[in-house]
Amino acid sequence: MVFAFLLVATGIGLVLWEPMAAPPPQAPTFKPADVKIARDKFGVPHIFGKTDADVAYGVAYAHAEDDFSTLQEVLAMTRGRAGAMLGEDGAKVDYAAALLDIRATTARDWPRLPADVRALFTAYAAGLNHYADKHPGEVRLRGLFPATGEDVVAGFVLRSPFFFGLDGVLGSLVEGKPGGREGGPLLDVKGKVVPRALTPVGRDPDANGSNGMAVAPARATDGATRLVSNSHQPWTGGVAWYELVVHSEEGWDFAGANFPGSPYPFLGHNKYLGWTNTVNRPDLIDIYKLTLDDSGDNYRFDGQWRPLEEKRIWLKVKFGPFVLPVPRTIWRSVHGPVVKNDKGAFAIRYAGIDQANMVTQYYRLNKAKDFAEWRAAMAGQGVPATNFIYADAKGNIGLFYNAMFPDRQPGFNWRGVLPGDTSADLWTKTLPFDRVPALVNPRSGYVMNANNTPWVAAGPGDELDAAAFSPLLGIEDDMTNRATRLIDLFEASGPIDEARLKAIKYDTAYAKTGYAKAWMDRLLALDVKDDPALVEAQNLLRKWDWNLDGKGHGDALALMVLRPANGSHYQRRALPDPRTVLKETVVHLQKHFAGLDPKLGTVLRLRHGEGVHRIDLPLDGGNDTVRASTLWDVEPDGRLKVRHGDSFIMFMTWDREGRVRSESIQPFGSATTRPESPHYNDQAPLFVRHQLKPVLFDPAALMATKPRIYRP
Repeated sequence: MVFAFLLVATGIGLVLWEPMAAPPPQAPTFKPADVKIARDKFGVPHIFGKTDADVAYGVAYAHAEDDFSTLQEVLAMTRGRAGAMLGEDGAKVDYAAALLDIRATTARDWPRLPADVRALFTAYAAGLNHYADKHPGEVRLRGLFPATGEDVVAGFVLRSPFFFGLDGVLGSLVEGKPGGREGGPLLDVKGKVVPRALTPVGRDPDANGSNGMAVAPARATDGATRLVSNSHQPWTGGVAWYELVVHSEEGWDFAGANFPGSPYPFLGHNKYLGWTNTVNRPDLIDIYKLTLDDSGDNYRFDGQWRPLEEKRIWLKVKFGPFVLPVPRTIWRSVHGPVVKNDKGAFAIRYAGIDQANMVTQYYRLNKAKDFAEWRAAMAGQGVPATNFIYADAKGNIGLFYNAMFPDRQPGFNWRGVLPGDTSADLWTKTLPFDRVPALVNPRSGYVMNANNTPWVAAGPGDELDAAAFSPLLGIEDDMTNRATRLIDLFEASGPIDEARLKAIKYDTAYAKTGYAKAWMDRLLALDVKDDPALVEAQNLLRKWDWNLDGKGHGDALALMVLRPANGSHYQRRALPDPRTVLKETVVHLQKHFAGLDPKLGTVLRLRHGEGVHRIDLPLDGGNDTVRASTLWDVEPDGRLKVRHGDSFIMFMTWDREGRVRSESIQPFGSATTRPESPHYNDQAPLFVRHQLKPVLFDPAALMATKPRIYRP
């Protein structure tokens, strides 16, 4: 059926068609001076180089050794060739990339980037090319290599806006719902809904999670400063964390993790400071209704008719052994990309539109040596959105609600659909960094964020005043169970040592407040006398201890009935029918576990691999507990295979003298797509036991363990 559609849609006969739109790019002109890779006992790469560019070259090569397949998928997206590699699912991403015109942005901004940034990205591309040259049998798409630094930058431009919900807005527009802001799907090449797992960054609106915590010396038992990075990301794919440590003779020393396609870590620490990120949800996207003339080719703006920019594109879509062209038309106005639906033409403008400055900002953050340098890098405002939780060797801590806030004028409904025929509501700049809500060194001695409003971050009496910030910023006021629990735990604790902080991070409880309490009350208020199994389920839930630690009764039942409520709460959607949710959960547990009260760890599983490479281990936590098991797939045996939640975890400590040490863990290992590797699943047993491994940031400590050292 799909094949027939493609033939009709393209109006062509069956052909083997995968020409390259342009000749292959020139290989980057970079030759590394000196690069060494040292693999520790867990396979984590420590890359050493004479220059920063040398290190970036080694980062690419090491990552390719562990996950070349995913790196190629990311590269194909930046070239508009994901459809040729992945079929229809990839073509959906190609369409989004064309609509946002990421290649034009990259081509314009590449020459403007600082020379050292261009050198870094050029070297990274050269490292990918070197691996491809040495392993031609692993290359999945002809003509994909050589890659260029511009290709790598284009990946940043493509993926950044989807972290603050642009995919939802695009999907709502295609469905004819122009007011949509949260949870809408991404459009595909035929104007249909894209499964959330296939969006360019693997974003699932129900799973936008992460926890970040920092504790100041005054709150510590030993005078140390502590930072916890607890990101919640998919465990495989284009936005799965990859751990690495880098050392350059030019002073770049950093331990943390990146995503496929990045030459540097996005979070972690250097000698002096560190940070982590959590997703925030400010209103950074505006929709404009255009007034078109009878031809549909022109739109009115400030009393004049302007032509819509129109471009015909051909999406290359793999189908079986063939790659077929699918034509689409994309439009732009002075506002930005335009989507036409049966209700009209709608233009979109969003934070960070048509700019690539985020690639410079991350690099400068990596090399900052103190709080002042770090804040100066943040003030560059390249990263459109995401909270930053910060700590340093001097004892400073802080929460920065980072966002490129549009400089909006009052008098318009910025949460609705705006008139597109006037320049009065067309913002052209963003507010400076000093307008970003920031909470630095509160008296409580801690800051935290768990995807909640920034007005709750440090406990009663130490919070920012929401009234001091303009409502035009569009800052959310949502709370999560994780945020409520973290505030409760920090407020109930006195001085916090390392053990106490770890106990806080691995908390598995639900607070008896907010949406969870309201939802549980609805379940327990149902009249289910006609169904003995539902009566039994209600009795279990009444006795449940509100803790998904896997030790009490009713944990599996509570886990499954709470998840739909959390998804609705977080996405601001109507709640599902409580009886339907309870009944479906009861039927599932009875069918697969012969009762309603199996152990949580029997139901919730960490599974990865096949055959002799397979692991199958019990998990705890839920989709809005601090110990997060956020999303799962239901397996044929009824088990819930977690694929998203606690991912890369890092505990960072600067002692009283300012010396740094850290520990980390991943759900699987360093080589998640290489089953034959000893590091395919070697961290999993530690992960399920809430244990960490040392990060050998000090090269001397690393060398003492006799790592495997080689040159790429």
